[in-house]
Amino acid sequence: MSYQKRMLMLVLLDSIIVAATIYLASWIVYPSMMNVWALDTLIISSLALLGFHHLFAYVFKLYHKVWAYASINELKAIVLAVTLSISSTAIIQFFYNNFMLYRRALLVTWLLYLAFIGGSRFVWRIIRDRYIRSDNKYKRTLIVGAGDAGAMIARKLTHGPNDTNLFPVAFVDDDKNKQKMHIYNIPVLGTTKDVEAIVIAEKIDHIVIAIPSLRNGELTEIVARCNDTDAKVKILPKLEDLASGRVSVSTLRNVDVEDVLGRKPVKLDIQAISEYVENKTVMVTGAGGSIGSEICRQLMTFNPSRIVLVGHGEFSIYSIDMELRRTFSETQTDFIPIIGDVQDRDRIFNIVEAYQPEVIYHAAAHKHVPLMEYNPHEAIKNNVIGTKNVAEAAEYYQINTFVLVSTDKAVNPTNVMGATKRVAEMIVQDLAMRSSKTKFVAVRFGNVLGSRGSVIPLFKKQIEQGGPVTVTHPDMTRYFMTIPEASRLVIQAGTLAKGGEIFVLDMGKPVKIVDLAKNLIKLSGYSLDEIPIEYSGIRPGEKMFEELLGEDEVLPGEVYEKIYVGRTHAVDTSELIKLIHRFDSYNNKKLKEALMEIVYAESKAKTSIS
Repeated sequence: MSYQKRMLMLVLLDSIIVAATIYLASWIVYPSMMNVWALDTLIISSLALLGFHHLFAYVFKLYHKVWAYASINELKAIVLAVTLSISSTAIIQFFYNNFMLYRRALLVTWLLYLAFIGGSRFVWRIIRDRYIRSDNKYKRTLIVGAGDAGAMIARKLTHGPNDTNLFPVAFVDDDKNKQKMHIYNIPVLGTTKDVEAIVIAEKIDHIVIAIPSLRNGELTEIVARCNDTDAKVKILPKLEDLASGRVSVSTLRNVDVEDVLGRKPVKLDIQAISEYVENKTVMVTGAGGSIGSEICRQLMTFNPSRIVLVGHGEFSIYSIDMELRRTFSETQTDFIPIIGDVQDRDRIFNIVEAYQPEVIYHAAAHKHVPLMEYNPHEAIKNNVIGTKNVAEAAEYYQINTFVLVSTDKAVNPTNVMGATKRVAEMIVQDLAMRSSKTKFVAVRFGNVLGSRGSVIPLFKKQIEQGGPVTVTHPDMTRYFMTIPEASRLVIQAGTLAKGGEIFVLDMGKPVKIVDLAKNLIKLSGYSLDEIPIEYSGIRPGEKMFEELLGEDEVLPGEVYEKIYVGRTHAVDTSELIKLIHRFDSYNNKKLKEALMEIVYAESKAKTSIS
């Protein structure tokens, strides 16, 4: 309906209501009206009331409100408009009728007037609610959590503009005091244990999880129960959104795999990082990659004076440079995009000399396990020689801290990628044992969700294509963490560095890859019948499970919340230097053998340095 037609309809409706109420009130109070209430007084009072009504309807915008979403504020506007209209009419009547006032008639008029005007507005909302409950285009929704966030979401969905077509019909909440209560006329039908039964009984299409304070383990349990139903699941993302009042229908999103890892994110020591990064020059190698680019984003919280973005890929460095300039345009940080290959020793030394960073985060690496099995020479050039170049440049120019981004695959490696990363750790540990002014450390973590080459993007692509989702082995497990968590750990490690440590995040329990695949299929809105899982077999170099620390590396206790440190060892790099000088002359098989021999010879010869 157009605005003009809507306005005309409301004006006509109100005019009929106003005229009818004053005559109906006079008949109720004075059945013999002609004997008590002069007809001219009644007509003047009617005209006055009609005029004042339209005046105050305009003042309080009664013709501009969306009555389908009427609430207490709209009711207040109606009461004020009606009361002021009656009061103004009473004044006109008083002076016109020789200072006589028909009080009872005006009181009854006020009551009828209020009931009819208010009723005409709220009846549309009642019709709308009933229509929505029976219309198939609206999605019957169960809200998990009847607290502040749940109530706000319910109000937004029922009383405000709603492009999602979600309509809440029930709550569940584990608080016993809320059972059988109603919030915005929506009942609390049970606890989270009753989700499956309620979904069936109430024919629920969607579930909204509205408890932003849930810990990951608790969220995992609730999501698992929701996944046992045929309903699609959405979630309210952040606790800070509730605190800042940004909770709205648009903040609802699909539950992601990151939400159900079952592990709390690491809290940073903000003060320590600020002292170590603020107003400093920081260099990040591999700055265009998944981890390197996120390190840059996380660093911006701590106001470095400049970030030197070093990478081999032209487009990736251009992308992160433009993103940082756009996102952090109001900061004073300088962004310096540098195209440079860590394998080019002269180029790396020139970059470090030119910008003299206080901290270097070395994230540049080849990380794809099966691919490196076919390309061991490239793995050594990038992961070993590249690390050696950057680390030795840091030592030569007496950079304060060098942080190597490593991997859990460096522990008892069975593949080229893991072995080269372990050798990179050996290089860093060897430099740390010298009388160097640079603090050298490594940070080791598991698989990063969403990074390039990780399993999640592959699974998502396979699901989009209609399946099947390929998993190597039903028993294969991995540790997982998010890109922001991994980046925060790398940054935090720099503040803890004394030299030679390998820092490890407590990543909780390892996750079965097949369970991850099942969760992702369900969270994408499909069943295992629609998107099947197929087992492809273990690929070259892959292990059934990963470790974060070897048995001889473990030191008891955390050095920081959820962060552990491995034991420092003396390292003999003589064989490694020989390999670096000769590796081009080896074929793939011989190169792998030589690499593994160095790693495991080093492992056997380890002696603890207290």
